[in-house]
Amino acid sequence: MTITLAPRLERFKASESNMAGDRARALRQAGHHVVDFSIGEPDFPVPDHVKQALVAALQADDTHYTNTGGTVALLDAVRTKFARDNGLHYERNEVMVSTGAKSVMYHAFACTVSQGDEVIVPRPYWISYPNQVRISGGTPVFVDCAPEKDFGLDVDAIAAAISPRTRWLVLNSPNNPTGTVVPKAQLQALAKVLRAHPDVLVMSDEIYEHLRYEDVEHHSIAAVEPSLKDRTLVVNGVSKAYAMTGLRIGYAGGPPALVSAMVKLQTQTTSCASSLSQSAAVAALTGPQDVVAERRAVMGARRAHLDALLARVPLLRTRAPDGAMYFFCDARAAIGRRTPSGRVLQSDADIAGYLLDEFKVVVVQGGAYGQPGFFRISFATSLDNLGEGGRRLHDAFAALS
Repeated sequence: MTITLAPRLERFKASESNMAGDRARALRQAGHHVVDFSIGEPDFPVPDHVKQALVAALQADDTHYTNTGGTVALLDAVRTKFARDNGLHYERNEVMVSTGAKSVMYHAFACTVSQGDEVIVPRPYWISYPNQVRISGGTPVFVDCAPEKDFGLDVDAIAAAISPRTRWLVLNSPNNPTGTVVPKAQLQALAKVLRAHPDVLVMSDEIYEHLRYEDVEHHSIAAVEPSLKDRTLVVNGVSKAYAMTGLRIGYAGGPPALVSAMVKLQTQTTSCASSLSQSAAVAALTGPQDVVAERRAVMGARRAHLDALLARVPLLRTRAPDGAMYFFCDARAAIGRRTPSGRVLQSDADIAGYLLDEFKVVVVQGGAYGQPGFFRISFATSLDNLGEGGRRLHDAFAALS
């Protein structure tokens, strides 16, 4: 029997970062010592008080369906978090919970993007943005952020990209994959542009807000320019700040009509997020927050260590990121070089394959993020792994001729 697949599957690709993680696990199962720089999740355990809340919920048999958009306790915890951390105040009908931030964004696009609509996506971008837009029938419109300007937003280019078909502008700060944090002044300049286009929605992905280094500040555009709050969807979750990736809780604050539509759609997709995970998220958002600062300090030390290691790798150009957990490495000088086996590296995908095949180092090629010639390294791993991976990268690039 031949299975006929829907044409929409041709509009998007599988996640390259997920595929890289799958390759790393397969190599480990085959007995190889792999340095996995692909994974975008903190390697810390779930905080103890969150574990206790999870166990307590299980012992209380809190294992049933919840309200589709989230329990009242979690919705209020999300509201508390937004007020405390971002200066944003929402009513209950302006917040919702889903199975991860990715699910939140998918529901938002699916509710608002029609065939022929456009979504402005600054490039480099997180892999899922353009693919989710395409799934929804829309067209991603890319605005380049220049490596020579540390991948900062180009406000003039964003303004020029807005058309009558523009439905959304996507913002991601701190950024995956570059680690760039958008400064307040730039958000103010962007807000001035957006005020002239009242029909353009703003999706602000702030999942990495607590992973910032050297006193870099995070600002939400909805707080910087309150007049945009009624058309901004602020997306976040507990995965990165609290190392709760597998518990799959994302949340958002936004216009009540949009949130209501997203909850309506969620009744036919996931029904609700896990009841146990929601109890754990309440504890994470309302409990002691010192664990966030402690882990940020650990990640900062890893960032500094990897920065020193990468500075010694031939042919690579890097900059220490302002936020998130990645180095976005410029490997364009290695393209056209020859490996010891005689293979000519013709792209960033070739470089990623060379590192994987011959040095068992897993990275994600920059083309996956719309930036050929680069690759992404996650430093969400131990200092020992960073040291070993740094040595292997040095040997790999030093061996090119």
